[in-house]
Amino acid sequence: MPQLQLQELIDANDQPFVVIDRDYRIVAANRRYADAYGATPDSVVGRHCYAVSHHATHPCHENGEQCPHRAAFEDGEAVEVVHTHFHADDQPERTRIRGHLLRGIDGERYLGEQLYPLEADPGSDCDALQMIGQSPAFLACVDNLARVAESEASILLYGESGVGKELAARFIHARSTRAGGPFIVINCAAVPETLFESELFGHERGAFSGSSGLKKGLFELADGGTLFLDEVAEIPLGLQAKLLRVLETGEFRRVGGTHTLGADVRLVSATNRRLLDEVDARRFRLDLYYRVAGIDVTLPALRERREDLPALAAFLLKRLAGERPCRLDACALAALGAYDFPGNVRELRNVLQRAVLTCRDGLIRAADLGLPAAAAMAPPGTQALPEVERTHIRALLDLHGGHRGRVAAALGVTERTLYRKLRRHGLS
Repeated sequence: MPQLQLQELIDANDQPFVVIDRDYRIVAANRRYADAYGATPDSVVGRHCYAVSHHATHPCHENGEQCPHRAAFEDGEAVEVVHTHFHADDQPERTRIRGHLLRGIDGERYLGEQLYPLEADPGSDCDALQMIGQSPAFLACVDNLARVAESEASILLYGESGVGKELAARFIHARSTRAGGPFIVINCAAVPETLFESELFGHERGAFSGSSGLKKGLFELADGGTLFLDEVAEIPLGLQAKLLRVLETGEFRRVGGTHTLGADVRLVSATNRRLLDEVDARRFRLDLYYRVAGIDVTLPALRERREDLPALAAFLLKRLAGERPCRLDACALAALGAYDFPGNVRELRNVLQRAVLTCRDGLIRAADLGLPAAAAMAPPGTQALPEVERTHIRALLDLHGGHRGRVAAALGVTERTLYRKLRRHGLS
């Protein structure tokens, strides 16, 4: 495959694109790929693909990930997967990868990878780093959110309390064509029924007792952006018809007003209830359901992605502890893994916040977590302690981009001790 012809071909691609040989070495890369990893196309040629994108010392399939390289060279298949890649500054980014089987003029096979970053652009209001996880359930959810963000359809987010529905809504907004517009939030359960219409559509001066001036509603403030209706099932039944009309026409009047106003708003809603059950119970209008549920996305509960717990806990502890570093011992981590977390990530944060305040010498033990006795005991059959330690170290390696000094500091051990642990667990 002539190098000049190949380079011209991939440079024409407007997404990051890289060509890899049978030995995992990069043969060619376009400028967008190199820029994503803080390099130049020439400097990445000859390096292993997993060293550049994963900051790893071995191929990703050895960590249990579905590898496009393996699919291409062993099975002859083209695949699409979602991986976590790392920028030059060790910041993680979920990326959708489409692997293509290529052939050179000599018949030699190559893997062509086209990359589609799923995170919001740096500097947006979406704190993508809070969306921590590499479990299949989590990566599939992030991929789904990125896909629906490209649409203008209304989106309904399903999920238990505490799974991060507002964070998912911000992710959708930041990935959409409306990212430059406002992102407005209303918790429908927190607004009294008597004020709900005024909150959404605003009011004119003197519209009701106490309205001393004009007030713009959230629908008007969200013009050109996204309006997030949290706990949408709590909208009073009497106001659902008015909301439906606004969604259908894009027009509304402030309370007490006579002028018709317009707003271009993309709607994202969230609920922890099954809305069709609410329709059957006559608490939610069927026609409004079809307006808010253009596309529905279910967010996984924390118990459905337990393998993300070590990385999530490490990230939250880093934020909660501040200048007083805290870490979990193996028994505490096992106790977290044995607990179902009905309150999901919100409950995990509260548990860790309490543990930071009660633990001694920066080491959080199972007793510091305040979990129910069954979870705190971490039944032996749940997970062997060596496996807990291995999972925890792997999560820290992922969180810190493979930087051993930072991982050792997070564990409270020397780099020499960490190296021995890496060898013992087959992570070196």
